[in-house]
Amino acid sequence: MEISLALGGGGSKGNAHIGVLRRLEQHGFKVRAIAGTSFGALVTAFYALGYTPDEIEATFSSFDQNKIYGHAPEDEPSFMGIAGGAEWLETRLGGKTFADLKIPCVLTAVDLNSAKEVLLSEGSLLDAVLASAAIPGIFPARRINNMELVDGGTLDPVPVAPARALAPNLPVVAVALNAPMGEPAQSWSLPRPKYVPQSITDRLSKMRYAQAIDVVLRSVDIMNRAVSEYRLEVDKPEILIRPAVSDVETLEQVSIGEIAKRGEDAFDSVLPELMNLFSWQNRLARAVKSWSQS
Repeated sequence: MEISLALGGGGSKGNAHIGVLRRLEQHGFKVRAIAGTSFGALVTAFYALGYTPDEIEATFSSFDQNKIYGHAPEDEPSFMGIAGGAEWLETRLGGKTFADLKIPCVLTAVDLNSAKEVLLSEGSLLDAVLASAAIPGIFPARRINNMELVDGGTLDPVPVAPARALAPNLPVVAVALNAPMGEPAQSWSLPRPKYVPQSITDRLSKMRYAQAIDVVLRSVDIMNRAVSEYRLEVDKPEILIRPAVSDVETLEQVSIGEIAKRGEDAFDSVLPELMNLFSWQNRLARAVKSWSQS
């Protein structure tokens, strides 16, 4: 049972992808192509390199989440940096390129100069992951080949179309981490530096500028959800998995295993639908559709 996989963005919520991958393997599904954006790009890179879901979980869990942020001297302007995370990734992905991957893979980003989606499928894997995960304004943009790249979720929160392009004859399983439209808008609690007392952080959060930023972030959350829903409606993955992670904040420190378990639970809920895709009737229908389009 072969599929193509599209892993969406969502920061800390993205650890749910690990659970989805684990269940796919346990039930005998083969991921023949994979596309990812933002945190989904991070999971995609490790999986395409040949890491098992258990190894990805162990690798992510070994990293001290307190050390992810900070600015490097060469960083582009941003509210926060991700220097600690980039340094950690360098030890795992440094020197790796797309040529080292075991399965076809594409990571998505957006070029601020051309206002277009960019599909990254060659060159440095580390650069591609950091570009795809560069939340606009929060993390520094990544410059690659005269492009100023930010988070691929800006235009396409769940890269279904790129996943389908990699393997046109296979069904696409998409994992969306956005809350559906209609749920309350989510703000972000930006990480507090250790040297800043909680009392000061609480006082600052009550100031007018902080409350204004909260309105902006909640509005961005709604826009991102709307873009995701529109793209999913247009690109129509054969199976949509939506883990219950709407209570998890984008930059929240989390238990990797607990969030991965939510991905497993979400997979279990769609397993009958996924298995039905591989009935002989559906296989025949896909073959006829592929033949008619060729």
